[in-house]
Formats: sequence, structure tokens, C-alpha cells
Amino acid sequence: MKPERVILFFTGIIAIILLGSVLKMARGVFIPLIIAGLLYFLFAPIVKFMSDRKIPTPLSTAVVLLIFIGICVAGGLFINTRIQAMIGAFPRYHARFETLFDTLMKQFELSPVWWENFHLAPVIGERLLALSGFLMGFLTNLILVVFFLVFLLLGAPYFDNKIDMALSPSNAARARSVTRTISTQISSYLFLQFIISAATGLLAWGLFAVVQLDFAITWGVLTFLLNFIPNLGSFIAAFPPILISLIQYYPELGPTIIVTVGLLVIQQTIGNFLSPKVMGEKLNLSPVVILVSLLMWGWLWGVVGAILSVPITSSIKIIFDNVEPLKPLGVLMSSGKFANRARAEENNNHS
Repeated sequence: MKPERVILFFTGIIAIILLGSVLKMARGVFIPLIIAGLLYFLFAPIVKFMSDRKIPTPLSTAVVLLIFIGICVAGGLFINTRIQAMIGAFPRYHARFETLFDTLMKQFELSPVWWENFHLAPVIGERLLALSGFLMGFLTNLILVVFFLVFLLLGAPYFDNKIDMALSPSNAARARSVTRTISTQISSYLFLQFIISAATGLLAWGLFAVVQLDFAITWGVLTFLLNFIPNLGSFIAAFPPILISLIQYYPELGPTIIVTVGLLVIQQTIGNFLSPKVMGEKLNLSPVVILVSLLMWGWLWGVVGAILSVPITSSIKIIFDNVEPLKPLGVLMSSGKFANRARAEENNNHS
């Protein structure tokens, strides 16, 4: 390998490490900025629609933002109220869990020493309190998200003019094409993912209501939120209601079996028929790329990073697809379905 390529290779590695360090240390700024950028793709068409009907842009922006803030505050307060209710009911569940665990220990002849080292109550209690604090912190960060979003929406009408002034005509046309593609694909993905997650949450809530599971609405909302995390979110969301059903109804196992099988059917049906349409046809991302981005952004920014992983990765791929030297990377990130389809059509034309 030539010395220049060796230097370039190690320079790239160092740049990636430095970038990752900056993203992790400055997450308090980057996370609200990325969220504001994604919300911009959702709200910009609404603001433009209102502006085209002679409603001033500042007024249409204010209306959209007030509705968004109202939904976020109401949702955050609702979830926080449910968490406080769960904290209040925790001693009762812990007592039932101890009874269940004592029965299992006697049935499988486990040593009492093992139970003495199994401290479940402090762990779950701390997690519930931490989750409550996370939600209140989210409402605080909402101010920064709205701050960024205001400037993005107010500056949207002048974006094309700025590109024309900053770049040559050919580069300006390409830049506008890239931004439109990102806007179309990301807004479409977020909308469809919202519909899929809402359908999953509603079906899960209906299942929990049928078996009269405690905190059924809470588990339905949790299923809706975690379903935004690709691949792993649905499995994480299934664990709490299954565990609660076991503790609530033990020694009767029927409700737990119904909850487990019902969630499996819901997740598999939606995951195998609807989600591939979003991931494959809308974003054209490889499943491996989705998994790697999920792990990387989840490590950098936690749960929020896992939720943002697919939109961020999709935006990066679109940029790669439109920059000539980076096109091979865009091809490697793709699912390959469109290439196979194009190749098949070409073969049919030749035949």
C-alpha cells in the first residue's frame, strides 16, 4: 500500500474517533438539533400549505409549534403520571413477586443464598425513578428543540435562494435535489412509522384490556414509543407486560400465555408485512446497516439515538448517493432490491 493511502486511512480513523467523541460529549446540543431537523421535514410542508393560503409564515409557524408543544407536554405529563402510579403500586407487585419466587425456589429446590443475592426491588425502583426524571428532562430539552425548530421553519422560504447564491447553478441544482430527496424520504418514513407504531400500540392495548392487565394503557403507549426503535424495540416493549401478567395472575398462567402469544402475533404480522415496506421501499437501507447504525447511535446517545438511527443513516446514504466519489458507499448501504429489480427489467427488455 502506498504511503499516501496509509496516511489517508489512519487520518480517516482518527477523524471518525474525534467525531464520535464530539457527538457523545456534546449530545445535549446535537440531540435537540437533530430532532428539530427531523421535525422540520414533517412540519415544513404544513407551514408551506398554510403560507400558500395567504397565512403569514410566522403565524403558521406559531400555530404548528403550539400544537406540537401541547401534544408533547400532555404526553409527557400523562406518562409521568402513570409512572408515579406504578411507583405507588410497586410494593404490592414486589410482595407478589416474592411469593412467586419462593414457590419457584421450592419447586426447583434452589438455594436460599441465591435469593438473598437477588435484589429486585431496589433495581426496579431506581429505574422507575430514573425514567420519571428522564421524562422531566425531556420536557426541559423540548425548549431547545423548539428554539432550533423556529429558526428552521422561519428560514425555510429563503433556503433555495441561499443555495443559489452560495453555489454554482449545477451544484445548486444538485443540492436542491439532495435536500428534496432527504425531505421526501424522511418525512414519508416518519409518517408511515408513526402509523405502524400507533397501530401496534393500539392492538397491544386492546390485547392488554381483554385480559384486564394492570396499566394496560401505559403498556400500549410504551409499545407505541419503543416500536420506533428498529428490530429491538418491539422485543423490549414486550417484556414488561409479560412479566406483569405473570406476577398479577400467578398461579394462573392463561393470561400470560394470551399476552405472550398475542404480542408475538401482532409484532410478527406488522413486522413482516408493514415494516419491510417502510425500511426497504422507502429508505432502501440494508438490514445490516440498520442494525449497525442502531448499535452505534444507541451507544452514542442512548434510547434517543436508537430512535434517530434510521433517519440519520438514511440522510447520510442520500448524500452519498449524490456525491460522485461517495456513490460506492451509498450502494453498499442499500438493500440491493432496486438494483436487482433494475437488472431484471433490463434482462426482460433484452429478451
